Formats: sequence, C-alpha cells, structure tokens
Amino acid sequence: MTPFFVMIKCQLGKSYQVATELADAEIASEIYSTAGDYDLLAKFYVNPGEDIGHFVNEKVHPISGIQDTKTIITFKAF
Repeated sequence: MTPFFVMIKCQLGKSYQVATELADAEIASEIYSTAGDYDLLAKFYVNPGEDIGHFVNEKVHPISGIQDTKTIITFKAF
C-alpha cells in the first residue's frame, strides 16, 4: 500500500462535518485537526499503481464543506 496525506481547508464552521464525513466514508486511515493554513490532515492508502490524483478527485473532493486541499505524496518511511 502507498501512503499519502491530504491537508484539507474547510469552509468556515465545517471542519467537524468534513471530518465526520471522511470517517463515515472509511477512506482515511487517520484524521487529525490541525492549526494553521489547513484545518484537517488525513492519511490515506492506495494500492501500488493506483492513481493518487484520481483517488483524491473522486473520493475526497466530493465531500461537502471542503474548500481546498494539498496532497503530500510520501516515498519512504524511516
């Protein structure tokens, strides 16, 4: 499995709603509330060779209340 992270900026007052929808969809392995430019940090896994961009576009972006995302692709765990 290939891990990656998505930083999520939510519409005002929608952070808990977005986090709940992500959790209910059971697509994220971990979801954290954060401070700063983004409201949530979610960790996802895809199968080797699966397109991360398509995953984010098809599974994450449709969740209502998301204003912006930033995807962080990982290469190696230490």
